[in-house]
Amino acid sequence: MPNDGLDDTAAIQRAVADDENGVINCVWIPAGQWRQEQKILSPDPTRTGYNQKGIRNVVIRGAGMWHTRLYTTTEPQNVVGNINHPHEGNVGFDIDDNAQISDLAIFGMTTNRANRGHGINGRLGRNTRISNVWIEHVNVGAWVGRDYSDTPAYWNPGDGVEFTGMRIRNTYADGINFANSTRNSRVFNSSFRNTGDDALAVWASRYVRDQATDIGHDNHFVNNTVQLPWRANGIAIYGGYGNTIENNLIYDTMTYPGIMLATDHDPQPFSGQTLIANNGLYRTGGAFWGEQQRFGAITLFPASRDITGVTIRDTEIHDSTYDGIQFKSGGGAMPGVVIANVRIDRSNNGAGILAMNGARGSATLSNVTITNSAAGDIVVQPGSTFTITGG
Repeated sequence: MPNDGLDDTAAIQRAVADDENGVINCVWIPAGQWRQEQKILSPDPTRTGYNQKGIRNVVIRGAGMWHTRLYTTTEPQNVVGNINHPHEGNVGFDIDDNAQISDLAIFGMTTNRANRGHGINGRLGRNTRISNVWIEHVNVGAWVGRDYSDTPAYWNPGDGVEFTGMRIRNTYADGINFANSTRNSRVFNSSFRNTGDDALAVWASRYVRDQATDIGHDNHFVNNTVQLPWRANGIAIYGGYGNTIENNLIYDTMTYPGIMLATDHDPQPFSGQTLIANNGLYRTGGAFWGEQQRFGAITLFPASRDITGVTIRDTEIHDSTYDGIQFKSGGGAMPGVVIANVRIDRSNNGAGILAMNGARGSATLSNVTITNSAAGDIVVQPGSTFTITGG
């Protein structure tokens, strides 16, 4: 029963199992407060230790994100049972494949970054749709992907996954992360506020079955609003190809860029094209690591290897804390960057466009307008071999 303070996990788990087994066509969770103290997953009697199997082929619907709420009263480090990994916690859903979840809220009890706890996690597989879900007080709102080494028999990367109408707030880490070779997936028309790591990210990690083919690609972040990330980036892409960041509004980052492309976290290489287009960035960029690193509103950081095939176009950058667009020093280069139809105004403590002293590569500008930059419009620091042409 809702609103009685008793643990409703067993009832929800039974309904989900009935849907998986064809007994019912949909799990309906009515309006009310539903206490959940164990992750909803698919029990796997063949495994000992962590179960590792998520739900498949289910439809779960609530009465609306303001009306149906799953919540826990247990901090994730204290959970016992129904858990697929120590950092996944005890609230929300572990998904393997083809799940549709909509119109509900998931409220965790994560109280620090170390204790983890995710709202939605798992492989997510093919054709999973998550819509109109509100997630708060967890480590990660939704982590898409699982390391191949966890359970090779269940390898099933996210493909065609879609998140729409999401409302993710007050996390200790990422809002939504497309990891472990997630491909052909999208986050659309969603809102993120006060995330403790990247609000949105593609991480083309190496923890996959076949690094030659299992690469994060053709993922799209479209029409989203990101506000007040208190750590890391508004939106980030780490490796892969065909990934895009389009039509987003990003406000008030505290420590890192509004948008960053980077090769830290040991991703697979960038290849093909990566597009940043039609975005608005306001008061973004920041300082981290004891102010040893100062980031631009849009930053390319080839920490370990090259960042290739980048286009930045049709974008507004206003009131950056440091540089508007920044090319950082690193172990790789940034060849052939295209920047077109971009307006940069008020880079308050930096340049409109900056190539740092160790930056390598090139950028071509077309119809780029830079005004009111504290440290100059286009600056290539001594020691850099980065070339900027056009205007």
